[in-house]
Amino acid sequence: MSIFIVRHGETEGNASRLIQSPETPLNARGIAQAEALAERLAREGVAHILVSDYARARMTADAVHRATGAPLEVDPRLRERDFGDWRGTSHDVIPHFLDDGVLPPNGEAWDTFHARAATAWEHLAREARGAAGNVVAVTHGLVCYSFALHHLALPAGVVADLGFHNTSVTVADSRAPWAVTTLNCTAHLDGAIEARVATAS
Repeated sequence: MSIFIVRHGETEGNASRLIQSPETPLNARGIAQAEALAERLAREGVAHILVSDYARARMTADAVHRATGAPLEVDPRLRERDFGDWRGTSHDVIPHFLDDGVLPPNGEAWDTFHARAATAWEHLAREARGAAGNVVAVTHGLVCYSFALHHLALPAGVVADLGFHNTSVTVADSRAPWAVTTLNCTAHLDGAIEARVATAS
C-alpha cells in the first residue's frame, strides 16, 4: 500500500502570487485540476482521505471523495504555514518571505511549522499502516515540502525543494523509510485542463 501526498488545486491567490488566507477557494482552473486529479485517483484503490481544513484543500479533497467514495477526515495539522499579517500580500512585496529565519508577524516560524507538520505525518503514517488500501493526504505546498524534507526517502540525488505544483501527486511506500516512487507528478493535467475550463465557462 502507498501514501499519496497531494497539493490542492489552483486558486486566484496562486495565479496572482498572493500569500493566501484559509478561506481562499479554488478558481475555475483549480476545479478542473481537482476533477482531473480525482479521475486519476479513482483508479488507485483509495481507502482513506485526510485533508487540511482550508477551503482550497477541502474543495480538492471533495472531488477525490466523490470519485473514490473513500471516507474523508479533516486534519487541521495539514494546514499551510501560517503567515499571519502577511496574508493577502503579494510575493513581490515580501520577496524573501520563505527564507530561513524570516518570521511572519503573528505567524508561524519555520521550526514551529515543521513540528506541526511532523505530527500530521505521524498520524498519516499510522493511518496508512492500518488501511485496507491507499491513503491520500490533500494538503499544501509547504506541507508537501516539509514531508519530503523530513520524512520521505527521496530517490538518490534528489533534494526536496519548495516547488510542488497544484494537484501534484507524490507517492511513497506506506511503511518506513517511506521510499518515494513518484514525486511532484502532474501527468493527469496534460492536455485536459484547458478543455475543462473552456467547457465550464
